[in-house]
Amino acid sequence: MHGLKAATVFLGGGRITSALCAGLRRGGFAGDIAVYDRNPEKLRLLRKESHVEIARDLESAVARAQLLIVAVRPSSVGPLLAQVSATGAVAGLCVSLAAGIPLSVLRKHMPTPARWVRAMPSPVCRVGRGLTAISFDRPVSLSQRKCVCEFFERVGQVVEVPERRLDAFTAAYSSSHGYHALAALASAAQRAGLDRKTALIAAAHALADGIQYWRESGLGLDQLLREAATPGGIAAATLQAMDRAGYAALVAKGIQAGVRQAKQNARASHPALRS
Repeated sequence: MHGLKAATVFLGGGRITSALCAGLRRGGFAGDIAVYDRNPEKLRLLRKESHVEIARDLESAVARAQLLIVAVRPSSVGPLLAQVSATGAVAGLCVSLAAGIPLSVLRKHMPTPARWVRAMPSPVCRVGRGLTAISFDRPVSLSQRKCVCEFFERVGQVVEVPERRLDAFTAAYSSSHGYHALAALASAAQRAGLDRKTALIAAAHALADGIQYWRESGLGLDQLLREAATPGGIAAATLQAMDRAGYAALVAKGIQAGVRQAKQNARASHPALRS
C-alpha cells in the first residue's frame, strides 16, 4: 500500500457516506476512515462531523483501502470504476452501495483480485438503528464475510439476502416508507381537524408504537389487527375505508416500481444487460 496506513475508504462523500461515518463513530469505530470525493464542501463537512481523512487522489485512496466502499449513484459506478482501473491501484475487498447494480457488472468493471459485496444500508444507520441488507459474491471468503457483517453491525442490524431478491428488499425496507406514511397520516388528521403538531404526534405514535409492540409482543400481525380494530369501532371503520380505496394495491404498485427502477439502473450501467 505504498507505505500508507490501511483504512476504510469511501469513494463518494454523499448522504449515505455521511450517515455511515456518523453512525460508525457513534458506535465506537476508532479505525481510520478516508473519503474520496471531488466536492470539497462535502469533504469539509465529513471531516468536521466524523473526523474522516480526506483522500487527495483516487489512486492513493484505493491503494490504502482495507475495505473499499463505493458510495456513488448507480449511474456513476461504471465511470468511477473505470477511473479506478486506469490508476492501476489494486482493490481487495469492495462493497458497493449502489442500488440495482448487480455483482456480475461490478466484477466486469473491476476483475480479480477484487472481491465484491453489495450492501444496502439505511440512512437511519446515522443513529445506530439502521438495517443493512448484504449480498456476497461467491469468491468472498468466510473471514471477509465476517468482516463486512461486523462492520455494518456497528450501525444496526444486518441481514443477508440472496442477490436475486435484493431489489425487492431494497424497494420494501426503505425508511422513506415510514416518512411517507407519517406525512400522509398527519395530513389526513389535519384535514379532519387537528393542528399540525398534534397531528404529527398522533401519527408518529400510531406508526412507531404499533411496530414496537409487534416486535416485542411476539404476536402475529393478524392477531394484532384484530386486537386493535374492534368490529364497529373507529379503527375498524378507518382501516376498512382505506382497504376499499385500494391501499394494499397502491403499496404493491409502489414496490413494483422500485424493483423496475433497480433493473433500469442495472441496464444503464452495463450494455450487456440492455437486451
